Amino acid sequence: MANAFGVTHRTLHFYEEKGLISAGRIGLMRVYEPGDVRRMAVINACREAGMAVAVIQDLMNDLIEAETQEAAETLFRDALNTRKRELSAEMSTLHRQMQQVSNLLDRETSDDQPLNDNQGGSGLTDQESRCLALMAAGLSTQRIARTLDLQNEDAHSLETGIIQKFRANNRFQAIAKAVMLGVVQI
Repeated sequence: MANAFGVTHRTLHFYEEKGLISAGRIGLMRVYEPGDVRRMAVINACREAGMAVAVIQDLMNDLIEAETQEAAETLFRDALNTRKRELSAEMSTLHRQMQQVSNLLDRETSDDQPLNDNQGGSGLTDQESRCLALMAAGLSTQRIARTLDLQNEDAHSLETGIIQKFRANNRFQAIAKAVMLGVVQI
């Protein structure tokens, strides 16, 4: 069985421990029934697709309970489609991360500027520094406005200016950049 599926004996033992396959014994030798070979084919296909063992266990239980071959095939096809969607989402995330790395590298080689425009925080006004500290503390825009004795619109504009100075997309990214630069402590 190990040779037929290109796995180690330890892998087969692991699948036995997880209840995915079972083996009879003749002395020290394990003997697999045709049903175990079919189950191993499904398990191997699922592992090649990157499915987690727990997902495979659930699928195998569902396949055992399937009333017809067509129902079993539908379950297997659904599991593969789910994995396909997961892989597409992972690819999207990887593409986004690759683009971010490329952008950072391009920015680094093109203009040798820091990740923000404020040169380590020196470009922030005192009011912006206080606002950034409150943002990092988790206060909402409304609470920041009350704390700094501002109108809500003015506090929002102050936050927007800080986000722009850090070349961030949102307040959380601006806070993260400020923390990385040591501009604010959390």
